[in-house]
Amino acid sequence: MRTPLDVFHLSIPAQDLDETRRFYVEGLGCTLARLYPDRITLNFFGDQVVCHLSDRVDAAPQLYPRHFGVTFRDRRDWERLLSRSREHNLPFFADPFRRFDGRPEGHDAFVLRDPSNNLLEFKHYDNPHMMY
Repeated sequence: MRTPLDVFHLSIPAQDLDETRRFYVEGLGCTLARLYPDRITLNFFGDQVVCHLSDRVDAAPQLYPRHFGVTFRDRRDWERLLSRSREHNLPFFADPFRRFDGRPEGHDAFVLRDPSNNLLEFKHYDNPHMMY
């Protein structure tokens, strides 16, 4: 079973590592852990995202079924990231929106598009018990 000391790992394609680093580190505020000629490794909000140099990117991404991101427990953290994304002019795939309003799983979300068309969804649930 996973403990708080364990880290989730995700690998994604990246067309240009410099653009990718700027988006994730300067834009989102992630920490660059390692830089190699063919990939960068990031501390992505406490988990590990590795961006591998690749020419196989999705030219026309769809939110479903493939995206990743963070579900924030504290709404202020979600709002801070939304503000930061706007301040850094990060490309939105979907502006902030509300899903399942009035239901226990009601939440707010926004979706960003990284330089290689990977989609990142950031959410906050009104009821923290509905995060899973």
